[in-house]
Amino acid sequence: MNLPQPPKSLALANLMCMLSMLVWSMGLPAADVLIGLVPPLPLTAARMTVACACLLPIWWLREGTALVRAAAWKRGIAIGGSTLGLGAFLMVAGQGMTDAVTVAIISASMPVVGIGMEVLLDGRRVTPGLLIGLVLSLGGGLLALDGRSGSQGLGWGALLCFASVLVYTLGSRMSVTSFPGLTPLGRTTITLCGAALVTTLATLMHAGLGGAQTLWEQIGWPQLGALAVFAIGAMALSQLLWISAVGQLGIALSSLHINATPFYVMLMLFALGGHWSWSQAFAAAIVGLGVLIAQDVIPLQRKAAVP
Repeated sequence: MNLPQPPKSLALANLMCMLSMLVWSMGLPAADVLIGLVPPLPLTAARMTVACACLLPIWWLREGTALVRAAAWKRGIAIGGSTLGLGAFLMVAGQGMTDAVTVAIISASMPVVGIGMEVLLDGRRVTPGLLIGLVLSLGGGLLALDGRSGSQGLGWGALLCFASVLVYTLGSRMSVTSFPGLTPLGRTTITLCGAALVTTLATLMHAGLGGAQTLWEQIGWPQLGALAVFAIGAMALSQLLWISAVGQLGIALSSLHINATPFYVMLMLFALGGHWSWSQAFAAAIVGLGVLIAQDVIPLQRKAAVP
C-alpha cells in the first residue's frame, strides 16, 4: 500500500521537532554537571541570559531595529518570565532533587498536557488517530528508557518536574498565539529575553536575602562548556526549532516527539563509543509511528477512491 506523502511543510515541521528534541536532550547530562555547584535560580538565570545573548543580536540583524523596537516587549517579558523562566527553574530544581532519568520520565507527560490544553482552549476534537498516536508515543517513551533506574525517589522532585511541564507547555503555546505578527525567531527571542530579565532580577533578590551561593572555586572549563550546551544548544537552538514547529503543528502534535529523547541520548553516547540499544531504537520507531498516525499521515482507514 502506498502511503500518502506528507506536505513539505509538515515534514519540515516534524524534522524541526526531532532536531529540537535531539538538542534539548543534550541539556540533561549537561545540567547534571552544574547542579550542586550552582543553585537552581542562578543557573536558570545564567542559562536564559546566555540564550538571550545569542538570539537577540541575530534577530536584530536579521529583521531590523524598527521591528525589534516595535515588538510587544511587555507581553514578552510577562509570558517569558511567568512560563519559560519559571518552567526552566522548576525543571532544574526537580532534577536536582531526583535525576535526569526522572526528568525524562515526567517529560513524557507533555503530549497529554498539550492535547488537554488544545481540547480545553481550542476546542480540539479528540480523534481515534490522535488517541492511538498518544498511546504509542507514551509507550515508546517509557520503553526507550530501557529499564534504566537510579532515581533518588519521586516526591517533591517529580512534582516540580511535572509543574515544569505544565508551565512550559502553556508558555510554548502562548509564545505562538500571543505574537502572531512575529517570526519564530522573534517569538523565541522576545520570550527568552523576558525569561532572562525576570530570572536575573529574582536571582539578585535571592542573593540579597542570603540565598545559597554558587561554588565559584569549583567552576572551571568543563562547567562552562556544560553551561554552553545547556544554554545555547538545549535552550536557544532547541527553543527556536520548537517554536517554529509548534507554529505549524500545534502544541499537541509537536509534544509527541519528546518521547524519543532517550533514543537521541543513546545515539549521542553511541557516537562517543557507547553501546547500541536495539530496544531504544525500536521504542523510537514506536514513537515515530505514533506521530505519523496522530497526524493522519498513516490513516487508520483507507480512503475510498474517487471515481
